Amino acid sequence: MSWKRLKSAVVYDNPWITVFDEKVLNPNGGESQYGRVHFKSKAIAIVPLDEDGNTWLVGQNRYTTDEYSWEVPMGGSDAGEDPIDTAKRELKEETGLTAGKLEQIMRLHPSNSITDEEGFVFVATNLEQGETDFDDDEKLQVRKLSLVDAIEMVKRNEITDAISVAALLRVVTK
Repeated sequence: MSWKRLKSAVVYDNPWITVFDEKVLNPNGGESQYGRVHFKSKAIAIVPLDEDGNTWLVGQNRYTTDEYSWEVPMGGSDAGEDPIDTAKRELKEETGLTAGKLEQIMRLHPSNSITDEEGFVFVATNLEQGETDFDDDEKLQVRKLSLVDAIEMVKRNEITDAISVAALLRVVTK
């Protein structure tokens, strides 16, 4: 037996997420209550790599954790937008980089116990530097460093964003 939804109610909704309070039958046949967060867009992450083994990280203070966070460039896809188009847009906005080649290397669910969020990770190569175009609500710091140094930041818990950690580790195990 798989999960069965008995009752669902929207408790919060905005342009990015919907939060549901749900009554379910679990796989053992017992009733449970679940809170589920539905994401209206897909998470798109990009690991830019140049010919010298360098990558770029984006730093910003995150409201939800009230901590400064180093992350790979990423953003949400607009409804119906192809993930590769989102990857191109977010890479340009956050780093100023344009990629001659984008390759999807990963699909993941960052926190599948409470949300249906789906993410895609791309590697960007054949890079050309241009100007950034941050969103109005973004105050970002862009940092170019070696991929080796970025992995060391993961090991020292200086990069804790789940998608960024998975993306960087996937690139070195590709």
